[in-house]
Amino acid sequence: MVKRRQESIRVSHFDKSFDVVNTLFMVIFLLIMFYPLYFTIIVSLSDINEVGKGNVWFYPKGFSFGAYENVVVNDSLWVGYKNSILYTIGYTLYGLFITIPTAYVLSKKDLFAKSFIMWYFLITMYFSGGIVPSYILIKNLQLMNTPWAIILGTMSIYNMIITRTYFSNAIPGELFESAHIDGANEFQGFFKIALPLAKPIIAVIVLYLAVAQWNSYFSAMIYTSDKNIQPLQLVLRRILLMNEQMLTNPDYIHDLSEEEYSIVVQKSRLAESMKYAVIFITSAPLLIAYPFVQKYFVRGVLIGSLKG
Repeated sequence: MVKRRQESIRVSHFDKSFDVVNTLFMVIFLLIMFYPLYFTIIVSLSDINEVGKGNVWFYPKGFSFGAYENVVVNDSLWVGYKNSILYTIGYTLYGLFITIPTAYVLSKKDLFAKSFIMWYFLITMYFSGGIVPSYILIKNLQLMNTPWAIILGTMSIYNMIITRTYFSNAIPGELFESAHIDGANEFQGFFKIALPLAKPIIAVIVLYLAVAQWNSYFSAMIYTSDKNIQPLQLVLRRILLMNEQMLTNPDYIHDLSEEEYSIVVQKSRLAESMKYAVIFITSAPLLIAYPFVQKYFVRGVLIGSLKG
């Protein structure tokens, strides 16, 4: 018995070599993925002059919280931060409201014209009207310069398909049949059976929707011009563009004295350091939220990705 166990766990030299190479590759890949975030943190904590000279690579130089102090006192950044949080929460709830019920209905095997409806949704994944019709629609609905233009978006067909597949594969149809025999209707089956058992896929969809909206800026750039309702991404974009235009405008630089140019360079370096501070502050909510949904994430994606 001992000999059989030793034979069962015997590992060849090729397997050992593969494990070493695979581990080494994964460590390198992890470092490549982690370094941009690490670089963002050390730059935001370094002296602006060291950052401007390009001396920061592996650890902070001239340790300073100056970038974060300037971010804290910048009212426009906090207005954008508040707007991004509100838009992310609103967009996520709206996305769940239209995705989960649709996926549940399409998971029913006896749904009338199910194939036609699925093809109708699938076509929209590859063909769309584009920006101009969307802009005209938002304008005719009088949603321009309102938060609703950002919150009310189209349903992600990809998320809907994942959720539909989860309902089809992970929840036995016998549960709904038993509930119907006991007198439950479709609404009771959805709210009392499907939703409680769908926590993993709901967590996945929440993460997908929240990340998509939190990083989004294009819709806000098109549909809003009021700075008081613009998200954080547009505020950061505006600051960076102003800084870049100021330093690349030859007429502006030509009229500056040496002392004034030095002040402009210092402001530019401060803006660069603030950029990294804002990037980290922007990423922090998602980094904090992910561990709480991670336990559902793998299971939800795995079951939801299986063909139903």
